[in-house]
Amino acid sequence: MPIPKLPIVILISGSGSNLQAIIDAAEENELPVEIRAVISNRPDAKGLQRANRAGLRTDVIDHTQFDNREAFDEALKRCIDNFEPRLVVLAGFMRLLTDDFVNHHLGRILNIHPSLLPAFKGLNTHARALAAFKEGKVKEHGASVHFVTAELDGGPVIVQARVPITPDDTPETLAARVLKCEHQIYPMAIRWFAEGRLRLQGNQVWLDEQALDTPVVLDADS
Repeated sequence: MPIPKLPIVILISGSGSNLQAIIDAAEENELPVEIRAVISNRPDAKGLQRANRAGLRTDVIDHTQFDNREAFDEALKRCIDNFEPRLVVLAGFMRLLTDDFVNHHLGRILNIHPSLLPAFKGLNTHARALAAFKEGKVKEHGASVHFVTAELDGGPVIVQARVPITPDDTPETLAARVLKCEHQIYPMAIRWFAEGRLRLQGNQVWLDEQALDTPVVLDADS
């Protein structure tokens, strides 16, 4: 019996490459989801064009039109709730979210971050990883999918992909390799959730009815 498709909403701010990876996986029947809407906080986000080409519903909640984060998040929350998703997917959504918003969706909201969390939370992760490599502090970099909590990039990590750093890397070459990993592990984690295999209980990730003491880790060539 086929798995019922999980209704999801995807939030973006930029080019939408992870959005495209999710769209492709869904169209190839590798991901049992129904993308009910793609919502951007930026009217000029190129990811909206990807969504339109795929025939998806799009909405824009322009953060510049609100006086504060609380008002923006409340409008965003109402927009999302109109589509009744069971999962909210942050795919390059570049806004800090209030505690009220996160708690409203707690256990039903995922994010992907371009580092091996808890290392390099926040921005400019590739340049920071490369600087740490040159100082002999790290040998690898990567990406992490995690449940979103009130702490920035601090929610429990589900799965990571690792890539080695090389002496001739630049932030751009490192970013390109990490992005390929993102496109692999994000649909994977979403599929686990859609299949009922993944959940957040308290602050603990459970996969296949086992508590994960550490994230699932894939190497770049896995």
